[in-house]
Amino acid sequence: MDFRGEKSDDPDYNGKITVQLLKSRTGEFDLESILLLKLRGLGILELGCLGECASLEWLDLSANGLTHLGPLASLKALTVLNVAANRISNLEPLSGCESLQSLNASGNQLRNPQQLQCLAGLRHLDNVRFHNGPARLSNPLCATAGYPGVLAEMFPRVKVIDGERVSGRGSELYQLCKDLDRSLQRCSNGGGLGETASRAQPWVEEGYWEVQPARRSSIVEEAYKQFSEALLECRELSKQADHSIGQAERALGGGRPDTNSYLF
Repeated sequence: MDFRGEKSDDPDYNGKITVQLLKSRTGEFDLESILLLKLRGLGILELGCLGECASLEWLDLSANGLTHLGPLASLKALTVLNVAANRISNLEPLSGCESLQSLNASGNQLRNPQQLQCLAGLRHLDNVRFHNGPARLSNPLCATAGYPGVLAEMFPRVKVIDGERVSGRGSELYQLCKDLDRSLQRCSNGGGLGETASRAQPWVEEGYWEVQPARRSSIVEEAYKQFSEALLECRELSKQADHSIGQAERALGGGRPDTNSYLF
């Protein structure tokens, strides 16, 4: 699979993200106004001023030559991050991305699960990918013994690991297997089926299947705001048009004039 992607059309581009690059890619004049940013396959080596995009929520940095993610530590609103196909060996700066929900770090140089411990405090993280079979992108840590189980234990709130759902609505396979293992272990220790049945716990907690209200992101809020402003502007233009038509009718002697009487 080809991950070379696009190239910057700036002849002076040297692999470092600059204010000019961000403005040219987004059309925004204020970096704090940028919500979505696609910088895939631009040969980026340094993140430069990217940390100034304080409102950034969605970021694609895949297929570049990044080794460090330092500036991302200040992106408190970031929810989706793709850094696949780079040369990253340290995810520590991401511990500051307190809103992060989805992370794709496949195809990097992460060598052991301990390097992921910095992500354990991210309360909203529910989708992580360090291995992508179809794209042939992985990390050395993915070859370690018990890798899937280690990740599931390290991130108990995560619902999807490497594209496979391990918990959450629609699948309880991982939790079910753990509960089954515990039940079998109690039986093998002489507890008996009767004792096991008396200790049985419900598969999900009370209220699990109740529909939860969707979280509105700032992207959606901004879209609603822009739509409302456009609607108000259209109504104002309609009023102005009605007023102008009324004035023209009065000037021409009342009633709706014959369109052939207009002079151009």
